[in-house]
Amino acid sequence: MSEGYRNASASSSSSLNSSLQDTEDDQTVANILAEEENLHNDGRLAKRLSHLDSIPLTPRVNGEIPDVNDATLDHERLSERLATYGLTELQIEGDGNCQFRALADQLFRNPGYHKHVRRQIVKQLKHSKKLYEGYVPMKYKGYLKKMKKSGEWGDHVTLQAAADRVS
Repeated sequence: MSEGYRNASASSSSSLNSSLQDTEDDQTVANILAEEENLHNDGRLAKRLSHLDSIPLTPRVNGEIPDVNDATLDHERLSERLATYGLTELQIEGDGNCQFRALADQLFRNPGYHKHVRRQIVKQLKHSKKLYEGYVPMKYKGYLKKMKKSGEWGDHVTLQAAADRVS
């Protein structure tokens, strides 16, 4: 086994141990969500969830591409966590617009609004250049032109711009 794979495996197992410790927190959130299903949504859910402690995260450095077993375990763990909250994974088309489709799904419950979401994010990037240009590895004008194109992958900058736009 190469050094990189050993490190990736060690990271996965430490991440697995961390997720087992988080089970109690997950169950608490799931119970709150279940209780709220029976009540009218008048903002109480957001208030109650905001008082919960964040679930601790053990960062993992991905030095090597994980092997199929590690990737499968990670996906199974994610699926179990989603099930705890009564949620399921939605497959998003991988056409380069996936970040924008996922955001459109969460904001509008329709991944088909990805073009609108992309336009709003580019608008945010354009109007707040000083906030983002230090994080862009190319000339900012070229980055904006690139991000306007359908099929261009979103990145950490577009994700931050989306968060800023909707906050």
